[in-house]
Amino acid sequence: MARDDFPMDVVMGGLLDRHVFLLTLPSAFSNFPPHEITESDFTDDQKNDPKRSGFAFYQKHKDEDGSLKINVSVQVIVLGDIGRSPRMQYHALSIANNGGRVDLIGYLDPSVDINPEVKAHRMINIIPIPVFPFQATSKLSFLILAPLKIAFQIQALYHALGYRTKASKWMLVQNPPSIPTLFVAQIICFLRSTKLVIDWHNFGYSILALRLGPEHILVKISQWYEGCFAKSATAHFAVTNAMCRVLKEKWNIDALPLHDRPANHLRPLKEDERVTFLRTRPELEGQPFDLHDRSWRLIVSSTSWTPDEDFSIMLDALVRYATIRKREKALPRIWAVITGKGPLQAYYKSKIQQYVQEGNLNDTIFSTAWLSTADYARLLGSADLGISLHTSSSGVDLPMKVVDMFGTGLPVAGWGQFEAWPELVKEGENGRGFGSGEELCGILQELFGEKDKGRQLRRLKDGALRESERRWDDEWMPVAGQLFGFAPERHG
Repeated sequence: MARDDFPMDVVMGGLLDRHVFLLTLPSAFSNFPPHEITESDFTDDQKNDPKRSGFAFYQKHKDEDGSLKINVSVQVIVLGDIGRSPRMQYHALSIANNGGRVDLIGYLDPSVDINPEVKAHRMINIIPIPVFPFQATSKLSFLILAPLKIAFQIQALYHALGYRTKASKWMLVQNPPSIPTLFVAQIICFLRSTKLVIDWHNFGYSILALRLGPEHILVKISQWYEGCFAKSATAHFAVTNAMCRVLKEKWNIDALPLHDRPANHLRPLKEDERVTFLRTRPELEGQPFDLHDRSWRLIVSSTSWTPDEDFSIMLDALVRYATIRKREKALPRIWAVITGKGPLQAYYKSKIQQYVQEGNLNDTIFSTAWLSTADYARLLGSADLGISLHTSSSGVDLPMKVVDMFGTGLPVAGWGQFEAWPELVKEGENGRGFGSGEELCGILQELFGEKDKGRQLRRLKDGALRESERRWDDEWMPVAGQLFGFAPERHG
């Protein structure tokens, strides 16, 4: 559903529903009877694509009367754009592929692709919520608009969870953002007898501190709020072991580590697949090199163009590299592709253009791109090195973009100056860490130079290929699958 398709009462704030709320409350969840699906619930297109739509699961597990009884139901909540939340989409797919019913609730940006398997699956129902129509452009406007935005989000999220979806057995919430998500989630779970699970990607207060400073009173309040409304959840997942430790120490929360792993559409490419894809890229039209030749290197950085990803580090490294290459002609040319959208994109694009005009990026092809899910996977599979600029506001979260890169067998160089980094990247085995633009430039020289004839890069590539064998479902089933009732309990 596009944003223009929202009913007027939803777009304008749901005035009617607020009055109805005074007289009614959402229905509570009951274990009986289970939700049922029959063959008539599947369209012809879904039947023709049985694995992706869930029709194959239905055919295998249906009862003699032709119905499939769904005993596990989960509301998966992203108070953000669903297309930019791959981990929550993977959760939804894993639940649905194991026979659970999913309501996936969040924003829909028409310019951002949702995983095609999510859109095709009969057991996943996407519930869009309206976006607050104003953007803060300064610290002052942020402080003025924040209360209005929170009130708007409370109404939109409460309406979606309480009235636009059926009561579910479980609610899985992405955190952050914690305000107002955890507050609304707790209310709905209480009213509907639903069990709350929080999936910790980072800490909301640490992200707020990037904008306001760690000592700001609102950051202190946010930290208290986050711990207060999280403690009573039924269960918790966290993306790193380090985050589990901090949750225990800070709020006495016992979280289960559930590391990010790549989905199946992210896979290594063969050489002919790589060349075929690169031939479709407009940036390379008219370039005087052969795609089979290794006299150039493709590096890719996936970024949200936010303050916790300092793109100036990569710019500094590439300017240094271009300067060194003027005297060391054996160094290959670089084609740098930056994917993603975000608030600082326009600023950095103007900086890139300035460097190009001043001649500081000679023989460097620099391009930004916003790609479909399939083309993004092909781009990673075609690259020589991935670059991660994620600096971590908390020090204990990890960039999922690195997981995507490993899924395609792409080695990574990334900002490694935070505690959780070694949980993902093994130095010298599947990637390299850096702490400045100068260090990143040195890594590019080592990996792309002629001194060791590419041995270091091949070693990292082999390590990334080994890492690509570890997949999301392998990590998800013994942790989340067991919690939701899809996997037998572990013993010992």
